[in-house]
Amino acid sequence: MRDPEEIVLALRVADPALAERLSEILGAVPGLRLAAGGEPADAAIQDEGATPPEAGTLTTREREVLGLLTEGASNKAIARRLGISVHTAKFHVGRVIDKLDATGRTDAVAHAARTGLIHL
Repeated sequence: MRDPEEIVLALRVADPALAERLSEILGAVPGLRLAAGGEPADAAIQDEGATPPEAGTLTTREREVLGLLTEGASNKAIARRLGISVHTAKFHVGRVIDKLDATGRTDAVAHAARTGLIHL
């Protein structure tokens, strides 16, 4: 079980040498633990050159759908906003949920926020 006083930090830096150095420094901070790959984190340090792992797997349309999910849009609202059928919207929502390994719409948004794919 996770220590409630512990802060879990995700580190995504494109330069391997810098990532290693930051890991060494941050690893020595009491009460702070670096997240393992894919583990949910309380905060993230990410440089502009580093892309969240999920970002490369979502299509442009799926990213649009994810953006609408963050607004709480229903399948019908997503379809209307994107000019697609409700069936197609439902398909895209399902793909986003699957690709983010989420249990539902809310979990997909939470996962995308935790990993830095979206910023709330």
